[in-house]
Amino acid sequence: MQLAPREPLLAQVHIAAVFTLLLGPFTFFDVQKTKYLQILTSLMRWVAFAIMIVLALVRIGHGHRQGHPPLADLSGVRNLFGVCVYSFMCQHSLPSLVTPVSSKRHLTCLVFLDYVLILAFYGLLCFTAIFCFRGDSLMDMYTLNFARCDVVSVAAVRFFLGLFPVFTISTNFPIIAVTLRNNWKTLFHREGGTYPWVVDRVVFPIITLLPPVLVAFCTHDLESLVGITGAYAGTGIQYVIPAFLVYHCRKDTQLTLGYGTINKHRSPFRHTFWVGFVLFWAFSCFFFVTANIVLSESKV
Repeated sequence: MQLAPREPLLAQVHIAAVFTLLLGPFTFFDVQKTKYLQILTSLMRWVAFAIMIVLALVRIGHGHRQGHPPLADLSGVRNLFGVCVYSFMCQHSLPSLVTPVSSKRHLTCLVFLDYVLILAFYGLLCFTAIFCFRGDSLMDMYTLNFARCDVVSVAAVRFFLGLFPVFTISTNFPIIAVTLRNNWKTLFHREGGTYPWVVDRVVFPIITLLPPVLVAFCTHDLESLVGITGAYAGTGIQYVIPAFLVYHCRKDTQLTLGYGTINKHRSPFRHTFWVGFVLFWAFSCFFFVTANIVLSESKV
């Protein structure tokens, strides 16, 4: 009986080990023609989101709601900023979607509607969650809340939602890992030089695969992991670097095309104020998440 608390931890270690053995080797090869793989992943996400929202609404409608959230809880603001950085990920595919569009006349309207749809899904998912489940029993991995028989009676739905994170990570991990490996190669590439076979096929894949594997084995606290990676790595990648790129690209465009040139596709956020605002937001995320980590550790 004393070993029972260790069983979930051992199960997580086993899952991480199996995941590494099955998907880790993809880092050593090239992943091509991922169109249908990404379509399948997107379809599974839509189905999973719809199922969770409908199940939560049905449970609330039948009078089984357990959550009674307060109108406001300022203690959660500290961790909010790290989560906000991750919500910014809805923009990461925009360049590949916008570039092939030949007629960009109605592009701003389409992107706006896209963000409204994303916001609607975030809102439905979050609000149904806080009213359906108690705050102290709400798991960080939200899909696991539907893995209980008293919540979902159909076994197939329970297994699908329980394994949904595995499905999505399994399809995304090889693509992201190969992309990161190629970025490493580009970063250290020298003009006219080539890498030895061992460096190209062994060293770069290993330094790509090792960090996420170590993190997976060392921690299972998703809330802290999201906050830390979102506040530090995510803030730099998604806020700081794009802000500086936009600022310098606009300066370079003015020098190349002339100050009187007007771009008919210019952004409504073209003023330099918005670049400063993004940098200010990045600093706020960094500050609040760091304060959250320090205060949480001091309580422990």
